[in-house]
Parts: sequence; C-alpha cells; structure tokens
Amino acid sequence: MHNQLTKTDIKKMQDEIEERKVVVRHELLEHVKEARAQGDLSENFEYYAAKREKNKNESRIRYLERMIRTAEIVDDTSADDEVGINDSVTVFVEEDGVEETYRLVTTVRGDALSGRVSIESPIGVALLGRKCGDKVSIKVNDSYSYDVVIRNIDKNNDDSEDEINAF
Repeated sequence: MHNQLTKTDIKKMQDEIEERKVVVRHELLEHVKEARAQGDLSENFEYYAAKREKNKNESRIRYLERMIRTAEIVDDTSADDEVGINDSVTVFVEEDGVEETYRLVTTVRGDALSGRVSIESPIGVALLGRKCGDKVSIKVNDSYSYDVVIRNIDKNNDDSEDEINAF
C-alpha cells in the first residue's frame, strides 16, 4: 500500500532526513565513541544507550526514505469553496446536535486526538471535495452511517508545526 503524501509532506521528510544524516548522526556517533572509551563494554550502560539511540536514528532515516520512495503524491490544492487537504472543516452532526471541527490531512499526519483526520478515513473520504452547506453521509461500516452538514471551511491553516510521526 502506498502512503498518500503531499509535496509539502515529502519536503518535510527530506529536511528531517538531511538533519538526521548531517547533524544527529554525527552527534550520536560521538556519544558512542565517548561511551566506548569508558572501558569495559559488558557493563557499560552508557555505551548500550548510545548505540540504541544511534540505531533508532538510522531506523528513522530508513523509514522516511522508504516512505518517500513508495509515496503516492496527492495534490493539496482545492477550489476556494470546497474541502481540500489541510483545510479545517466545521460540521454539524445532526444525530448529536453538535458542531465539530476537523482538519483533513494525509495519512501519516492523521491524529484524531488533535482533530486531524486522514483523507483515507471514512469522514475524510466523505468530506473531501464537498462544499459549504452540503449534507454528507459518513459511512462508518456496512451497518452504520450518520449525516453531517458542512458549516464552514477554513483554508487558512499553517501546517509548519505539524510533524511526520512514525513511531
């Protein structure tokens, strides 16, 4: 399965890879050298901790490179009056009588606890491309769905603080 990523997501991943290769890798190698110099490796906790951190960094680099290599690039542009990637959407849930706000993001940036829902989730699929005032049915599974009305679309989102989390 290919992860859907925007060009911005790819750029952030490439920046993180560069930072990890140029800065973090060298710092962690120094920590390993310092810990190794302390002597007996069989009882040297600092050495094993430094090696573990170095390996976690290398694993993260491989993960990000694989994500970029296998990514499906999706366009994050949309018309001014329709829901697109990185837009915040306020919906009225008719069943509960409450308003909720979600931000549609790519899969790797999804975090339901922060109000960021994936464009591949049931609500993301249902809302993507819709307009203000549209009544949308969100199909959770074969036996349950619910209706929402799109009340507002906010296109002014700064995603500079969002990270690509993997682990």
